[in-house]
Amino acid sequence: MKIIIGLINLIALIGAIFWWLEAPDWEPAVTSLALFGGLLVQIFINDEVRSKINIFQAFNKNSHNYQVAGNQVITDNKIIQHNGGVSQQIHAENLLVNLGIDEKRAREVFHEMNLQLRREYTQEALTVADARVSAFENSLMPKMEKVEGALAAFTDPSFQLLLVEAQKIAAATERPADYDLLAELLLHRFEKGDNRIARAGIGFAIDMVDKVSDDALLGLTVAHAVQSFYPVTGDINKGLDVLDDLFGKIIYGQLPSADEWLDHLDVLNAVRLISFGSLNKIENYFPQKLSGYVDVGIDKNSENFVIALKILDENHLPRELLVDHGLDDKYVRLLVTSKREINSIILLKSVAQNGATHSTPVSLAEKQIEALNSIYSLYSQDDGLKKKNIDSFMSEWNSRKNLKILREWWDGIPTSFAITSAGKVLAHSNAQRCDSNLPSLN
Repeated sequence: MKIIIGLINLIALIGAIFWWLEAPDWEPAVTSLALFGGLLVQIFINDEVRSKINIFQAFNKNSHNYQVAGNQVITDNKIIQHNGGVSQQIHAENLLVNLGIDEKRAREVFHEMNLQLRREYTQEALTVADARVSAFENSLMPKMEKVEGALAAFTDPSFQLLLVEAQKIAAATERPADYDLLAELLLHRFEKGDNRIARAGIGFAIDMVDKVSDDALLGLTVAHAVQSFYPVTGDINKGLDVLDDLFGKIIYGQLPSADEWLDHLDVLNAVRLISFGSLNKIENYFPQKLSGYVDVGIDKNSENFVIALKILDENHLPRELLVDHGLDDKYVRLLVTSKREINSIILLKSVAQNGATHSTPVSLAEKQIEALNSIYSLYSQDDGLKKKNIDSFMSEWNSRKNLKILREWWDGIPTSFAITSAGKVLAHSNAQRCDSNLPSLN
């Protein structure tokens, strides 16, 4: 309808112009000008009319031009983009965003977030704060760069907020080890990014870093290690050597005495003190956790030993899974730390390929797991022999310097306690700071 009105206006304008030419007077002139003005208004204000007019657009040789005079849908799938070395490409068919980030950009984000904090310091404090935050940055970035995909965390708003909190703590603490500890906590935050419970614990742990005392942090870390880390090897001596090496790294200072450190951790909500009961002593705790080391096993001169070998043969299991006990040479035992670890046994299968032989790890079949469990049920249940094995086990324990120190300290703790989720995160991150080979916290 609006187009028809426009055409009528145009015809009327042409007629007025001819009238003006035939009778040059002010009346046809005013009429012509009025009609011309009305036509211009219709063209530049009315979208429906304007959309019928071609608009010329200049463009470069390699560009793609799209002209819109209303709603437009682009269905051409041919999209050509050129970008610089560190630029980010974004194109839309359905919106596809490729947000890459490198170490340089991650450091830029680190500095951008730190700008918020610099305004909070006086000029006198700024130099000290900058030096501490810089030390934290130099600890954090190499750790994040080593883990695939970790640098992408710097684009996550929630990670950025936690980063600011970590920078505040770094600026406030004078303890150099705290910078590594904060870096471990942020790396843990990336690894547990989708776990809200873990994220909450990490946030509380970061807030503790500049508040927890040296001896309390050490005691918390060692206590967490006692409850969390166990050897995987079934060999008794190798297993004890692994533990001795681990605690040699984790016990990096003088262990705390009395119970002030526990009160301090309780105030920080890193532990909860338990008013009743006492801690399980080392001689009870580890023989339970590593029961495969102290369980009696099978007498080499018994019928059960013959039955055990037959079970291994019938289920295509190597006889090497039965080894001399180590604490009593008259007996044999399965090469596991406990019965529950039978499910985790991995066998090495030799495979010939291209004229060479390779060893391939193979998990046990369900029938083989049942077979090994039946062998474990053949163990002697003589309590006297087991007590003798525990005594021999603890003698081996005490022969190792770091394990002896651990036992004396642990058995002297006067109060029972439970480590909170935030305390576990803090302790585990500190343990990983001491030994980078430790597994992540589950």
